Amino acid sequence: RKRRVSYFYDAEIGNFTYGTGHPMKPHRVRMAHDLIVNFDLYKHLDVYRPSLISREEMTRFHADDYVNFLQTVTPDNMLEHQRLLQRFNVGDDCPVFDGLFEFCQLYTAGSVGGAVQLNHDMSDVAINWSGGLHHGKKSEASGFCYINDCVLGILELLKRYQRVLYVDIDIHHGDGVEEAFFTTDRVMTCSFHRYGAFFPGTGDVRDVGYGPGKGYAVNFPLREGNNDESFRQIFRPVITHIMQFYRPEAVVLQCGADSLCGDRLGSFNLTVKGHADAVAFVKSFNVPTLVLGGGGYTMKNVARCWAYETAVLLDREETLPDEIPYGEYFEYYAPDYRLHITPSNMENKNSRRYLELILEQLQEQLRDLPCAPSVQVQTGSMHQTPDMLRPSEGEGEEDGSGEGGDSDRRPAEGRAHPLEFFDSGKDQDADAVSSGAGADADAAAASSGGMEVEDEADADAGSPVAAAAGPASASAPGGMDVEGD
Repeated sequence: RKRRVSYFYDAEIGNFTYGTGHPMKPHRVRMAHDLIVNFDLYKHLDVYRPSLISREEMTRFHADDYVNFLQTVTPDNMLEHQRLLQRFNVGDDCPVFDGLFEFCQLYTAGSVGGAVQLNHDMSDVAINWSGGLHHGKKSEASGFCYINDCVLGILELLKRYQRVLYVDIDIHHGDGVEEAFFTTDRVMTCSFHRYGAFFPGTGDVRDVGYGPGKGYAVNFPLREGNNDESFRQIFRPVITHIMQFYRPEAVVLQCGADSLCGDRLGSFNLTVKGHADAVAFVKSFNVPTLVLGGGGYTMKNVARCWAYETAVLLDREETLPDEIPYGEYFEYYAPDYRLHITPSNMENKNSRRYLELILEQLQEQLRDLPCAPSVQVQTGSMHQTPDMLRPSEGEGEEDGSGEGGDSDRRPAEGRAHPLEFFDSGKDQDADAVSSGAGADADAAAASSGGMEVEDEADADAGSPVAAAAGPASASAPGGMDVEGD
């Protein structure tokens, strides 16, 4: 039968801003939505505007005092909370801005709402491009992320499904999600990321989980320059092996677009098609799937990527023209006005030998696991029902305008910031690029988790986050408090 795809979107998401010059721009989600509408993809989606989730639902994973802080802190009173700002790692990378808590409620609601739909067999695939903020920790913000919607979505899925697979193709390691489920075998985390002198510094191939969760954290550390060919060469075998042996009943796929070529903070060389190939491959297993956004700091490429991947999830990518349709942000795609992007000529420092060595290590790790494990994990007492979902009353269903639907829920005025579109050289962060190793050191690099350790500082950057995690807790399986990156 035809695959049912639900899509969660609220136009309000594009009005929030992290501040002048900050690389994270929520407006990219609105740009992606504009392409989805103007490519007529929305006609094939079940469009929903999610209801804001409560603070109680956030505390199914996050600590009460951390959520309370996010709910009360504002730009006006933040100077009164200096100690808490430091304690919860809120500051430069994760700033306090107007509407911060509502922003967290909004992007998290789409992920939890999508999981609810999958649980109740209301859809086969649920999409929330505003979600995927995978660095958030139980008691602290990290890497532009505050509330970890990925973890909350997985906890919702665990109410019905025995085993959930989390796949992360963001250029940064999915450390917050891995840490949350480090000690359970009901969730397998699988991350493909750049590793070395690069944020967050975790994701060594030897970080495999702890206790009952040992072996259920899968990390593929990569060097800069990873391209379509290399990515396909490693992604398909790893995911195939996991699907065959772990047999997940649901999948959460984080599609961070900072692994695309030309990203302001990234250093990979994937094209839109190369990135979407991973989405298509996961989709081919026909397992209920929650698809989330994530990183991505060149807005026009993020929009291109997520619009195309929406088409892939609808099996309509072949009908999509390469020409960008006219819309509100048409001029952003100058000078070529094309959907697909051309990779750069940057060197791929992931040699075939290096990739094969890491692949062998992961296959050996997976071979040692029991087939399709099943153990109980408490996922919190909150009860979600389909009643919390409302079909959008104007989110592109009639004219694709993205307006309407429960407009009395929040003040009518938006939070549009004139500098949301700031797009000059001053708004570009330098890549955290470190020199790669030569081919002759590939074996040594693979055995040390994908990077050559030259000094103690580098060694610390790759140390495991939670080498001695405690038992699963009621609110968060494997959840634990750690120091910031």
